[in-house]
Amino acid sequence: MPEIQRLHKQNYSVYGARKMHAKLQREGWVIGRDQTARLMKLAGVRGVHRSKKVYTTKSNPKDRLPGDKVERQFIAAGPKQLLVCDITYVATWSGFAYVSFVTDVYSRRIVGWNVASTLKADVLPMQALEMAAWQLGGDLDGAIHHSDHGSNYMATVYTSRVEELGAIPSTGTVGDSYDCQSVST
Repeated sequence: MPEIQRLHKQNYSVYGARKMHAKLQREGWVIGRDQTARLMKLAGVRGVHRSKKVYTTKSNPKDRLPGDKVERQFIAAGPKQLLVCDITYVATWSGFAYVSFVTDVYSRRIVGWNVASTLKADVLPMQALEMAAWQLGGDLDGAIHHSDHGSNYMATVYTSRVEELGAIPSTGTVGDSYDCQSVST
């Protein structure tokens, strides 16, 4: 058991029974995989489990949503005409970090972004929107604000702020990776 604890710690505490068994055999120990698993349990060590899939888009199908004013034509004649927004996530040791960004299609520049440990509309995408508005001169008069149907973008607090800034709301389909893929290519 002390050898298992040492090897587990030496290998960043991520080895499960299968990898620990292989490591012990490479180190010269004659031990079976089931015995390795039992000893790991007794030693109080275990491997890292893969995390559950995270769904960042959960919209209510009964909600009245803005129409799609872009229709996958991600082209703008000038700056501040079409802004595309999305959220992604990154797995970290302490949980998920969610990233929201606003891209100006004309310049292909990220004009607003935010990283948070929550998906709440008033925290994650709202800060990215505020940064974009600041970067673009304080208002978004006439700009088309395009996003998916995610609950963060359809929240009242967020949609109200989009309208206050003078932007025209537009939505694609729920969780559609093709919408933002066209912008980055």
